[in-house]
Amino acid sequence: METKENVEEVVDNSIMASFLDKVQVLPKIGSMIEGTVVSIDKTSVYVDLPPFGTGIIFGKEYIAVRDVLRNINIGDTVVAKIVELEGEEGYIELSLKEARQAIVWSEAEDALNSKKILELPIKEANKGGLIIEWQGIQGFLPASQLKAEHYPRVTDGNKDRILEELKKLVGQSLPVAIIGVIPKEGKLIFSEKNIDQAEKTEIVEKYSIGDVLDGEVTSAVDFGVFVKIEDELEGLVHISEISWSLVEDPKKMFKTGDKIKVKVIDIDKGKISLSIKALTENPWQKAAKKYKKGDDVSGVIIKFNKHGALASIEEGVAGLVHMSEFESEEKLREALELGKSYNFKISIFEPDAQKMILSFVA
Repeated sequence: METKENVEEVVDNSIMASFLDKVQVLPKIGSMIEGTVVSIDKTSVYVDLPPFGTGIIFGKEYIAVRDVLRNINIGDTVVAKIVELEGEEGYIELSLKEARQAIVWSEAEDALNSKKILELPIKEANKGGLIIEWQGIQGFLPASQLKAEHYPRVTDGNKDRILEELKKLVGQSLPVAIIGVIPKEGKLIFSEKNIDQAEKTEIVEKYSIGDVLDGEVTSAVDFGVFVKIEDELEGLVHISEISWSLVEDPKKMFKTGDKIKVKVIDIDKGKISLSIKALTENPWQKAAKKYKKGDDVSGVIIKFNKHGALASIEEGVAGLVHMSEFESEEKLREALELGKSYNFKISIFEPDAQKMILSFVA
């Protein structure tokens, strides 16, 4: 049988539970809160934050977002960040600017995780890469994260030349992805490659040494030719792998867009090395059957280097006429002229090592 005291206790508990259900935990400084604009004057905006009271945006926080506040009306819902719980006259002090930044950083994290592609303009260039702005936050696109067609191909690593190449991209818009979010430092890192190393390694693992592939030249540089195998995979044909004959300038032999066949000669740490000359017969193998040490041969001078002069005795097979055979470099150049043919004797012949030393027969 219920007593009066039991009924009163049940009623009291019910009222208390109802009250506790309505009471929310007081927010902390730095947390986000949503409210309704109830009043606007020349220097302040008041926001209703039930059940906690009224918030205010004023002072430097008001000045920082006054352009945004021009478009806010009474009755609008706003999301703000709490900067002070007990401000002047008991108001909760709010910041729209910090709230917006927090939202932007959250959006940046989402874009990072989803690998979202963003079409963004290049604002500036420095010796390390490019400056991009997104949602009011300045980000950095390192040169190493540029695609092949935009990468500054500078053989000697001259930073001034790299900067000049990067400046050509300022004003252009590039499709990029966020690969790094550092809110504490206010930094975003971008990549035009839009592919992480794990994915790249997975793509490369589809190929094997010896594979013959169709490719497209993306750029020719002093030290070789870059060839696209598929959208996210590019390999290098080093200048030494272009031809069995001497190659002075790859840029004179290839242009962007050329379709060529290449052979995979090395795969290492997500990088693929290619060869064009490996698709043709090695002329040194044929030469091994024709020549031997002590033979007299005729050769055309094709190049001078610090060791002497190179003389081609047939396509793809050249020997060195050493500087030591002459009193000086000047005497060597007097005796041998580029493009002219002379008689030589083979003093060293190692076809497997593609090595030949020639003695000049005056």
